[in-house]
Order: sequence, then structure tokens, then C-alpha cells
Amino acid sequence: MPPAAGAPRLQAPLWFVLGLMSSVTFVGILSELVPSGILPQMTEGLGVSESRIGMLVGVYALASAVFTIPLISATLAVNRKHLLLALLAGFAVSNVVVGLSSSYPVILAARVAGGICAGVMWPMIAAYGTRLVPPEQHGRAITVIMAGTTLGISLGLPAMTLLGATLGWRTEFVVLGLVAALIATLSHRYLPAVGGERLSRGNSPLTLLGNPAILIVLLLTLLAVAAHYGVYTYITLLVKTVDLAGGVAAALLIFGAGSVIAVVLSARWIDAHLRTLIITMLVLGGVSMVLLLAFARTTGVAHLAFFLWGLSYGPLGSAFQAAIVRQVHSGKDVATSLQSCMFNLSIMLATWAGGVLLVRLPEGGMKGVVYLSLGCFALAATLALLARRTLRVKVAGAE
Repeated sequence: MPPAAGAPRLQAPLWFVLGLMSSVTFVGILSELVPSGILPQMTEGLGVSESRIGMLVGVYALASAVFTIPLISATLAVNRKHLLLALLAGFAVSNVVVGLSSSYPVILAARVAGGICAGVMWPMIAAYGTRLVPPEQHGRAITVIMAGTTLGISLGLPAMTLLGATLGWRTEFVVLGLVAALIATLSHRYLPAVGGERLSRGNSPLTLLGNPAILIVLLLTLLAVAAHYGVYTYITLLVKTVDLAGGVAAALLIFGAGSVIAVVLSARWIDAHLRTLIITMLVLGGVSMVLLLAFARTTGVAHLAFFLWGLSYGPLGSAFQAAIVRQVHSGKDVATSLQSCMFNLSIMLATWAGGVLLVRLPEGGMKGVVYLSLGCFALAATLALLARRTLRVKVAGAE
């Protein structure tokens, strides 16, 4: 992958720089999700209910969604490297404070601070990476950077959960904070300094929201993310419902394997075949839900469904960020902040809708959640089929 013409001089090979950026998304997704893997230990250690520990994940996502757009706009002119170093420092301090504190309010405040850092990090790092490569390589760069989220969910979270179960949940958070500090040190040494850009009327959030193509990508994000997370949030109940051999561990392993394979494959095709990739991703997700609804108790079918679901999930973040970046020439950080905000809001809506179905339909609520997911996949695939012009190959501003 060649560097972009006029890009800042790199202190390391481009593959190393993008890999280092990928480690940032790796630590970002772990910072968000680690409480879910050690919920019983934190409940016992802090003497609070499981719902209050679960809230530590919810407030993180809420802070990310609420502060993304205003903070991205406010920091648009800041040097990208300096901003990223500040965000990594925020991740490090937030996790260390959680690991060392015994006060639930202090821990809650630290989680909010971490969520705010994540809300700025997700959109800015994708745009940062695209500044280092030619326009026709934007999708691949974003895929490499966002691969950290897939690796974090499939490999990092189980490893950190094991660490927490073995050495204690406080150790897990402190170690995660130290990892963030290490990444910050490497970033200070090897990431290039890239200037920000002035916020103007042309790249303001309201102006970008007036772009029909951006609205289509945001709607696709809403439907696709809701389709995935409405079910994934309740994956433990889903595994019990389909009576999957091997339980949740097997489901997560198969799902993670599919996700990793999809990320590797999508890096090759995302720039030249973005629309086809998105449609394929959505169709595979729909097929996996059909298999879970109709044939889940047939030997091996549920395992295949989780694998296909993982394949459809792998390119989720990178595909829609690449799509949103294609719609603008300037203000890529602001555009990706809109997509990131929609991503987080979609998770919250999907989790709420799934919870309502489980409460209202105690006997078949999980099946209802899967049907809801299938409907979202079908609507999103139809929209992607029709959005030929929006998901075009040509990048805005490229010749």
C-alpha cells in the first residue's frame, strides 16, 4: 500500500503505522466491553447490583454517542497526532482509575470520561489514516485500522476476561490502562504529525446532514448495526434457545473466526467493490438469521449460522466508514463522526428493542429478536441494492 502523494514523511513503514493505529481501535473496543466479561467479579468486589455494573457499559456508549459530533467539530483544527495522544492518555487514566478505585461514582465518572475519548477516537482515527494513503486506497486503510475492533472482540476480550478471572478484575483494568500508555508512547515516536482543518460552513455537521448520500449511508448504518447488535447483545440467550453444542464459548469462537476471515478478505476488495461487499455482508447476515430461525436444532446448522454471522459482521465498521468518507472531500472527520454517532445510537436502540421483545414475549422473545434482526438485514440489503450511485467506486475529490 503506497503512501499518498504529499503525505507527511513517515518514521516507519506504512504497514507499521496503520497497524499501530489498529492497536488504538483494539484498546478502544476493549475499554468499552471489558466490564461485560467480568460482571460477577465486579458486582462482588464493589458490592453493587449486576444492573449497575452493566450500566458501566451503557454510559460509556451513551457518552460516545452524545459527545462525538460536538467534540469532533471543536477539535477539527487540532493536529491529529496530538489529539490522538491526548485520547490515548484519557483511555489510560480512565482504565487505571477504574482498576484502583473502590467508589462506584468515581468509577462511573471514569467510564464516562473513557466513553468521551472513544467518541472522538472512532471517527478521527479513520480520517487520520486516509490522509496517509491515496484516495483509491482509503477503504483498505480503514479496514486495517478498524481490524483492531474485530481482533479486540474475537481475541482480546476473551484474553482479558481470562486475565480478570485469574488475577482479579482490578488487574485487568490496570493492565489495559498500561497497554494504552504503551500504545501512546509508540504513537508519539512513530505516528506522523498531520494538521487539522478549519471548521467551515461547508464541512459543518448540519451541512453534511443535508447531503442525501450521507443520509443513505447513515440509514444503512442504523439498519445494519441494529440487525447485528439486537441479537449479539443477547447472544447468551440465543445460544440457550438454539441449544448450541459447546455453548457460548463455541459460539463466540466460531463468530470470531468468521469475523477475522471477513476482515482479511474485505481488505482486498473494499476499495474496488464496496457496494458488492456491503450487499454480500447484509445478505450473509440475513441468511444466518434464517438458519437460526428455521434449522438451528439441525446438527451443525447453528454452528454454520454463527460462522456466516461472523463473516457478515467482520467488515461492518470499515465498510460504512469507507462509504461515508467517499461522500466528502473535506471534513472527513466530521462525516465519520456522524456515522460513529449513528453507530452508537443504533446499538442503544437495538438493545432497547430487544429488551422490550424479551419482556413482552417471555416465551418467544428471543425468536422475536431474531425476526427483528432479519427484517433489518432485509431492509438494509434492499437499500444497498438501490444505492448504486451512493456506494460508487469513485471517491469524492479524487480524479
